[in-house]
Amino acid sequence: MIFDLIACRLRLAARQKIRFLPGQAGNVLRGALGHVLRGEDYVRTFRPGSTADGPSGLVDSPRPFVIRASELDGRVVESGEQFCFGLNWFDASERLDVVARAFGQWADLIAVEQSAVSIDLAPKKTASQIRVEFQTPTDLRTEGAGFGVLLARARDRVSTLRALYAGGPLDIDFRELGDRANSVKPVRCELNRVGLERRSSRTGQRHRIGGFIGFAEYEGDLTEFVPYLEAAHWTGVGRHCVWGNGQISTSILNS
Repeated sequence: MIFDLIACRLRLAARQKIRFLPGQAGNVLRGALGHVLRGEDYVRTFRPGSTADGPSGLVDSPRPFVIRASELDGRVVESGEQFCFGLNWFDASERLDVVARAFGQWADLIAVEQSAVSIDLAPKKTASQIRVEFQTPTDLRTEGAGFGVLLARARDRVSTLRALYAGGPLDIDFRELGDRANSVKPVRCELNRVGLERRSSRTGQRHRIGGFIGFAEYEGDLTEFVPYLEAAHWTGVGRHCVWGNGQISTSILNS
């Protein structure tokens, strides 16, 4: 089984001053995209329909992209100044061009760099100890970073994105995979909670979008799980992935 995506890097020039509040850059860019998209492009790209029979925690269809813009957090971009951010695209259709053009209506589009990424979800490297870095605030809807929960969130997100946009759902026994993941034990954990809020321009309500950052190390028979965590590096894991939360990086410590 393969998980495919396109990793993009967009370079734009501001038409007026843009203020990216700390921890809010991805949300600002997401809001700009939603404001510009119209009609079918808005529905499919920005507000896809419900997947009522999907995995727990994924009742609402995930959008076919995530924004990676933490480098812009806290920056003020002056009019005429160039800035860059990443966007990972999961839809096999041609709608990526629609998104690029939409950002070009919000700011001057200078360049779009694209590279295809394919992740083989079959085990390749024997792993008995790993470290997972939580690089942006991660919310798994549970306390701490237990491995069973982390793996379940990564597995469900990858499967749902495949089912909706390319490749079809994962052909695996979800329950058995989850049971095996629950046998993996954390051996070291250093996490710090980050409190962030955003205000919805549509409803005016404020929503918590924070989570924890730091790292956790796990020990056990981890070989079959590493590919899902590698895919989660690109998709994000947990809540609010679309604007860059839940970005993780996995390294094998002892093979």
